[in-house]
Amino acid sequence: MSKKAVFLITFFVLLSAAFLTYAGYVIMDETGSFFGKEKLPVLGSPGHVVGGFSFTNQEGKTITSKDVMGKIYVSEYFFTTCTGICPKMNKNMEKVYATYKDKPNFLILSHTVDPEHDSVPVLKAYAVKHGADARNWWFMTGTKKELYKLARQGYMLDDGTYAGEEDFVHTQWFALVDGEGRVRGLYEGTKVTDVDKLINDIDRLMKE
Repeated sequence: MSKKAVFLITFFVLLSAAFLTYAGYVIMDETGSFFGKEKLPVLGSPGHVVGGFSFTNQEGKTITSKDVMGKIYVSEYFFTTCTGICPKMNKNMEKVYATYKDKPNFLILSHTVDPEHDSVPVLKAYAVKHGADARNWWFMTGTKKELYKLARQGYMLDDGTYAGEEDFVHTQWFALVDGEGRVRGLYEGTKVTDVDKLINDIDRLMKE
């Protein structure tokens, strides 16, 4: 094979490699993916965000939507006297917490659905039971109406409508929220496979 033929073959191989690399980056720019690694979806109608809120955590501190701005967090709903799904959910949440508790841009927000019983001291004792640090795992209370509104309209964890003081939200779902307040995934907190997927998706979200 002549030197000219070798040169031409080498040239076209390098040109093809450069084109494939460029095409890959174009795909990544336009679709948010590169070689099959897609970004997490954004749930809800176009433009949907969790929205504003103001609650009280286990230390008696007021927590608002401004405190989570720019942070990735997981949201759930529970009540301290629950003997059904809640203990399993928060045992699984401990695994999420252990994985990310040292990440400064990560939080867990656990909202009570029974604010009449779950006072600040009750929530604090429950937080201690689960090894939660008030720096980044908040157990929160507020008015029932506002708590339920956020669960349904913000996090999309329940499809009901507020029915007064007899209303009750009892959901096993965790919501993953990005730094812009967008819901990026819903996971069954009672299932280990879903919780493992949540952990994997948090990693992916942190790399976006």
